[in-house]
Amino acid sequence: MDLPLRRIGNSLGVIVPREALDCWALGEGDLLQWSPEGIRPRQRKPAHQFLDDLKRLISLEVVSRFDTAGIRRHSLQNLARWKRSGVWCAAYDEWHQILSDAGDGELFEAMIGRTDRANRLRQSMPYVGMLPRELVARIREEAAR
Repeated sequence: MDLPLRRIGNSLGVIVPREALDCWALGEGDLLQWSPEGIRPRQRKPAHQFLDDLKRLISLEVVSRFDTAGIRRHSLQNLARWKRSGVWCAAYDEWHQILSDAGDGELFEAMIGRTDRANRLRQSMPYVGMLPRELVARIREEAAR
């Protein structure tokens, strides 16, 4: 969508369409952020906090919708596929151990715990793809608040 520049006092500005404001959940008084890449809503949280919250919310949703057997099965399938394709990191070794050998308590601690280890493991969560994309988009919006 093209946005024409308009004179506003001694400056130039744009009028942001209602559609964009609704999509971004913004209203009068909220802030936009400019960078060379473009204009976007100002994140209300530091980027690392946003990512930490997003990963935990996704994990909570997975835990609430699936049983542990399903989470383990899906996650181990992802890990096997990633290993075959050469995409591997140390966190995946930890996840593999948790998914294969640990009890449900340790699995839940890794998925939804508030420890540094749980937070670190969630940055490489193997249960991606279990939730519909629309739901993940909604969770992303919630985490941005």
